[in-house]
Amino acid sequence: MSDLGITLLLVGALFLILGSGVWIGLALSGVAWIGMQLFSARPAGDAMAVTIWGSASSWTLTALPLFVWMGEILFRTRLSQDMFRGLAPWMQALPGRLLHVNVAGCTIFAAVSGSSAATCATIGKMSLPELQRRGYPEMMSIGSLAGAGTLGLLIPPSIIMIVYGVAADVSIAQLFIAGVIPGLLLAVIFSAWIAVWALLHPEQIPPPDARLSFVEKLRESRHLISVVLLIAAVLGSIYGGIATATEAAALGVVGSLILSAVQGSLSWATFRDSLLGGTRLYCMIALILAGAAFLTLSMGYIGLPRHLAEWIGSLGLSQWQLVLALSLFFIVLGCFLDGISMVVLTMGVLMPTIQKAGIDPLWFGIFIVIVVEMAQVTPPVGFNLFVLQGMTKKDIAVIARAAFPFFMLMVLMVALLYLFPQIVTFLPQQMRN
Repeated sequence: MSDLGITLLLVGALFLILGSGVWIGLALSGVAWIGMQLFSARPAGDAMAVTIWGSASSWTLTALPLFVWMGEILFRTRLSQDMFRGLAPWMQALPGRLLHVNVAGCTIFAAVSGSSAATCATIGKMSLPELQRRGYPEMMSIGSLAGAGTLGLLIPPSIIMIVYGVAADVSIAQLFIAGVIPGLLLAVIFSAWIAVWALLHPEQIPPPDARLSFVEKLRESRHLISVVLLIAAVLGSIYGGIATATEAAALGVVGSLILSAVQGSLSWATFRDSLLGGTRLYCMIALILAGAAFLTLSMGYIGLPRHLAEWIGSLGLSQWQLVLALSLFFIVLGCFLDGISMVVLTMGVLMPTIQKAGIDPLWFGIFIVIVVEMAQVTPPVGFNLFVLQGMTKKDIAVIARAAFPFFMLMVLMVALLYLFPQIVTFLPQQMRN
């Protein structure tokens, strides 16, 4: 059978198994087993055992469950209410007023979470009822939250960056540093769009609250102190070279437990729920990673990655054509797979092509994260859409329509990264020097 025939067979098998409702991790393992059994001489069972054990026992991945647990702990504290109280007074003078709380809140929480879904859910619980109560337009409230929630993947610490670093053999600390400027820039772009929209639709923005003096604003900002200190501890320990990503994640867990205790929200029930929630989420991620690792091995034995890389290389695409083609590829793939599966499934195939094209793997990691962010707001498998659907009870098509302008802003961000790669590389270069 030709490479194209094998590819179509395996892709068809994958979508058939996924469509039957089987878990993604098991579906990936099943397709890998089919590939090795039919098109490889190596015993599939032996390869599966060795690969899944190697994937699950990777020391680098120990940072992942710790960051997930940290986000779960914070999810159950009064952090969200405190953030709204601290941010709201500073947003009143901006066009769009409190709609900017979604962006600012997600930007801050992203720096202590690493999960897009957790960021979206936490800030949404805080902001959506408050914005609705004050009369802000529902579609813009939902859309801005769907878009800004994706910052949980880009602003470090980021689960996707850890997964990419492991899959592509790129320094996780360097990826974290490289994500800072793009994350903040994307947040500014989101806020700029909200401001432009508000200026074009002034009748939909409620009147401002009572004005506060500068001293009163500062007094309200004291509610942000705890989360700012936690961010400084986690990211400062990484950037300062004091701790590895895993050690910083452990520091974040301890810090979030202390924060929860100080707020009076740390109880046995809170601790148990956060631990169970983090365990469930990590087990889902670990199963996907294990299945994807086995599928990657299977593809390697069949020879598809090498043939695909050779085929893409033979097309003679320039860098910008390759970036455009990969953007479209990941956007389409994101309609069917979650971000972690997209990254792990494709890195073994794409990295030789990326290196051959002269694209910096560090830059490519940030590019991948932003494209995966787009997938968070594209149906039918957009995790942020699922989160918002559960919170608002709206049809997923309505939420996707509200999020579409922010999807287009992320397309703009990809173009900016290509035109100005220094956005990604500047901070890592400074840290090396």
